[in-house]
Amino acid sequence: MKDRSKPIVVALGGNALSPPDEEGNIAQQFRQTRETARGLADLLMGDAPVVVTHGNGPQVGNAVRRVELSSHEVYPLDLGICVADLQGGMGYMISQVFTNELRHRGSNKVVSTLVTTVLVDADDPALSSPSKPIGLFYDRKRADACIQEYGWDMIEVPGKGYRRVVPSPQPRAIVEIDLVRALVAAGELFVALGGGGVPVYYDENGDLQGLEAVVDKDLASGLLARQIGAGTFIILTDVEKVFADFGKPSQRPLDRLDATEAQRLLDEGQFPPGSMGPKIEAAVDFLHHTEDDSARVIICSIESITDALAGHAGTCITRS
Repeated sequence: MKDRSKPIVVALGGNALSPPDEEGNIAQQFRQTRETARGLADLLMGDAPVVVTHGNGPQVGNAVRRVELSSHEVYPLDLGICVADLQGGMGYMISQVFTNELRHRGSNKVVSTLVTTVLVDADDPALSSPSKPIGLFYDRKRADACIQEYGWDMIEVPGKGYRRVVPSPQPRAIVEIDLVRALVAAGELFVALGGGGVPVYYDENGDLQGLEAVVDKDLASGLLARQIGAGTFIILTDVEKVFADFGKPSQRPLDRLDATEAQRLLDEGQFPPGSMGPKIEAAVDFLHHTEDDSARVIICSIESITDALAGHAGTCITRS
């Protein structure tokens, strides 16, 4: 039996908030977020403190594209500002929808949002090697045109198409972690680390500065889970569970893994860097560094979260 007093961190993928097969406009995002809220409501109304984090891959790609298209009319916004703006806008949406769902269930809990920054190394080699997918998926012809016309860096995501990539340094620390801990201790429900948090670094004067990059939300969420002593770290995705040989005739589901086996499969290339790879990396990193020997990571879909928490769905990864 899990200690229900231990915090739970729930990392929502960008597609949990934006329909994968639609334009993803604001009305559609609100509708999708309502579906997500219904799936999470029982967990939010439980005894354990819950911190919700979220991705913004589809949304930040659109935001950057909007900046590019309007550059001849208005001043540009850098990538850090785009991430911060989306933390506020998407956080407003998530907080409102979640608060409404809780009210419908007889709870007076209010969900709020914390704009969060993440410390990275200004000399991280990842800053010169774009790897984090953002925006829409394109076929090969459109991808080649974008590379030629806009100079984008792009990668192929198996089974989905081609996607723009931007630099993604490793998260080193969460700047607002003391505030996060205080909110958890006070029993507040809140959203943090939107889009993985805004990446910042200390300059030669000791001042915080932003940079042109994004932080992987699963890696950042795992760091947050570790630093608040979470007993369960949930990564929600658009597949039911983790699979080996995904998309191949030999595809097989992985119900349970320990961190060592998960790392071995990751090293073998079983989990692509543009999709499941960062989730497994985040899970292993969390389990290797947490002080809680009984901690677990659950990777599942929003529809199966209740069953996954009970051990009947999804993929559960433990330290041993």
